[in-house]
Amino acid sequence: MKKYTQDKEYMSLVGHLIQNPRFKKLDGIVQHHHSTRLEHSINVSYTSYRIAKKFGWDVPSTARGALLHDLFYYDWRDTKFNKGHAWVHPRIAVRNARKLTKLNKKEEDIILKHMWGATIAPPRYKEGYIVTMVDKYWAIKEATTPLRKRWQKRRIFRRKFLGSHNH
Repeated sequence: MKKYTQDKEYMSLVGHLIQNPRFKKLDGIVQHHHSTRLEHSINVSYTSYRIAKKFGWDVPSTARGALLHDLFYYDWRDTKFNKGHAWVHPRIAVRNARKLTKLNKKEEDIILKHMWGATIAPPRYKEGYIVTMVDKYWAIKEATTPLRKRWQKRRIFRRKFLGSHNH
């Protein structure tokens, strides 16, 4: 069972959104080559939630905004506006998120500004910086999954075979 499902506070904030059929549609869409958009959204949300909680910041808005930051249903690599995707998809995500739940200003800003760095406007709220950075972290981690698995196998091989001969 996934760790986030055991966190009662987290699930009380976003569990109903995760269970929503519109959100569940993200499970069939590849995000960063080796993850689905649903997995990515939950990874970003749960990590951001834990950081906001540690800092004593707005935990509900962080968890919800992060969960809904990539709520769009197309493969951006196959669309006519893939060059403008960093600017377009946050607006589509806000529109789709409003169909699931009422958003506060901070949640909207988190969703709209999570591509800061690729776009010009920085987040208005400190919680938006958490989500922006955590989103980049998970994008890299998810995209490099096969590479990390290969490194892990090499590390185990070295420890097992090469390490034993050095003693």
